[in-house]
Amino acid sequence: QVQLVESGRGLVQPGGSLRLSCRASRFIFSIFAMAWYRQAPGKQRELVATITSGGGTLYADSVKGRFTISRDNAKNTVYLQMNNLKPEDTAVYYCNKHPEKARVDWGQGTQVTVSS
Repeated sequence: QVQLVESGRGLVQPGGSLRLSCRASRFIFSIFAMAWYRQAPGKQRELVATITSGGGTLYADSVKGRFTISRDNAKNTVYLQMNNLKPEDTAVYYCNKHPEKARVDWGQGTQVTVSS
């Protein structure tokens, strides 16, 4: 069974930084585009950033210039570097394959809280 395990949860002050990791297993990671999503309390899950198998990236307007998605195919891991965090970035963050039709079961996610 495909597994996605997110890590890197934390409580940070506005303006702070966090790095999230997502380790994938039981599928050929290197050939798939991957994405980070987030779900804030009371809101629908939203797409944050995507990265193709070749390393091309796209970002939601709300995080452009602050977040960086990257991947290490040797480690079957996708990362999300988050800088200049804002309270509105508070959410549970998930990774998954991209696009939607390729998605597998969601992992447990990792909580990011931005608060002073």
